[in-house]
Amino acid sequence: MGLKEAKQPVKEELSLGDVIIDAIQDIKGKNLVKMDLRELDGASTDYFIVCEGDSTTQIKAIANNIHKRIKEELGLSPMSREGIDSANWVLLDYFDIVVHIFYPETRRYYELEELWGDAKFTEYDNL
Repeated sequence: MGLKEAKQPVKEELSLGDVIIDAIQDIKGKNLVKMDLRELDGASTDYFIVCEGDSTTQIKAIANNIHKRIKEELGLSPMSREGIDSANWVLLDYFDIVVHIFYPETRRYYELEELWGDAKFTEYDNL
């Protein structure tokens, strides 16, 4: 009789979007929304993931946690990382997914969700 192979626990593979959402929730990002832009003409990416933080410190922490987790877990770096110094609106561009982390007043001013109102929205509860 041959030896039976020991079954290894299966580690669930997380997608880029899943890791981003989880990384935002780690730092208690608020008003988290995923916008599916794939069916919209003129969209330069597949998804926007949008959230906000209560302070520039929290916004930076969310951005840094996303960057760290994506690098460690998926081996990816953003193509572009903008706004980290002022932290009123931080953008992380992962090509297929662009993450927008806003200060609440800045988010209301730019109305990103209204500009892309035809997108399919998935809202996540604040934890």
